[in-house]
Amino acid sequence: MRIRPIDLVDVLVYLVVLGVFVQLFPAVLSETFLLSLLTAVLLKVVLELVLWVKKRIVGRIRSGTTRTVRAVNVATLVLVLPGSKFLVLELVALAFGDAVQLGGFLAVTALIVVLMLARSGMRRFLAKSEQRPSTAAASV
Repeated sequence: MRIRPIDLVDVLVYLVVLGVFVQLFPAVLSETFLLSLLTAVLLKVVLELVLWVKKRIVGRIRSGTTRTVRAVNVATLVLVLPGSKFLVLELVALAFGDAVQLGGFLAVTALIVVLMLARSGMRRFLAKSEQRPSTAAASV
């Protein structure tokens, strides 16, 4: 797997959001900056995996030929959504022990929602900035 520049941007966005959550919510804890950075990288990997799984399930729902197939895939999606939050909590606990805590299920759900919104916002911002002609090139 190749690391793209947008992946690094995602990690930096995740790091900022995680830092804000550490400051605002007492249940979210990271003892050091390095642990926050490593947590942001772990979140990036896990969330990319979860997004990949969700896209595949949604594709199977759309391509399902019978109601039974669609119902099974919808049920799978309903299980994956909350299950991914528990996966994040367990992987963080396994990787960092008590040095990093993301709170409980509700706190990590809020964190993941904000991470996804921030990621989407940054990607849209970067896409718009790539579409604009460079003013520096025009002044040369």
